[in-house]
Amino acid sequence: MSGTAPLALTIVQAGGDELDEVMSVIERSFDPRFGEAWTRAQCAGILPMSGVSLLLARSEDEPVGFSLSRRVADEAELLLIGVVPEARGRGIAGALVDRFVADSRAAGSSHLHLEVRDGNPAVSLYRQHQFGVAGRRSKYYRGPGGELFDALTMVYTVEPQ
Repeated sequence: MSGTAPLALTIVQAGGDELDEVMSVIERSFDPRFGEAWTRAQCAGILPMSGVSLLLARSEDEPVGFSLSRRVADEAELLLIGVVPEARGRGIAGALVDRFVADSRAAGSSHLHLEVRDGNPAVSLYRQHQFGVAGRRSKYYRGPGGELFDALTMVYTVEPQ
């Protein structure tokens, strides 16, 4: 699955039954030194909440990425997104961000936001998808060794149709 050619991709709405697949992607996608990954308990705990959406991206029936988001009133937040290293650079994260924006717009959300570690390569992906930096949270992420990393808050304003 290595390379940069686009993959045949299927994105499906997921839930607790797909949590093992999502955790497999999380374990492979997030560098533990930054403290960004969610635990199984965190993921399982948020899934039953109103407005939460878990999307799973598969290629050739293998999980290659996911996104977790939630909507409250007219706001939507992209909580977590991950793509396995061997499938990066092939449009998966972009497809998941596009789906988050489209689903949020369809649900009536007019303000979308996320936070991302300053220095994370995903910042450029979000900029390409029209998210702009709105602020900084100093020392937001804590790595397992106690290192602290800033988070950027990024926003996307949905234009009226």
